[in-house]
Amino acid sequence: MEDRQAEIKSVTTSMRGQKINRVSGIGLIVLSLTALLTVLNGFTQPPQPPPPDEEAAAHIFQLSIVALVPTIILFLATADWRQPWRSARPLAFSAAAVTLAFAALYYLEHYR
Repeated sequence: MEDRQAEIKSVTTSMRGQKINRVSGIGLIVLSLTALLTVLNGFTQPPQPPPPDEEAAAHIFQLSIVALVPTIILFLATADWRQPWRSARPLAFSAAAVTLAFAALYYLEHYR
């Protein structure tokens, strides 16, 4: 009887970890795309002198980048390392989107 209860508890804990991992993986993608789309929106604006204060887009970008840190930690903590490729896909996509966002931001800040 106790073995059965321990097995049920183990399965429940495993399923909870999978759900948390799935939600944090979606969060990774959403936050990284938010950062990228926020910077890409800067390309639709005509070049202007820098405003005295940062605009809302800058704050959205900063918040999405800061929110990525705990999301990545949560994702890595709940990842199923028996299937590393499944865990690597959201990380790779997020890393590519954030890299593109920072590259676009650098271009906007220095060359436009």
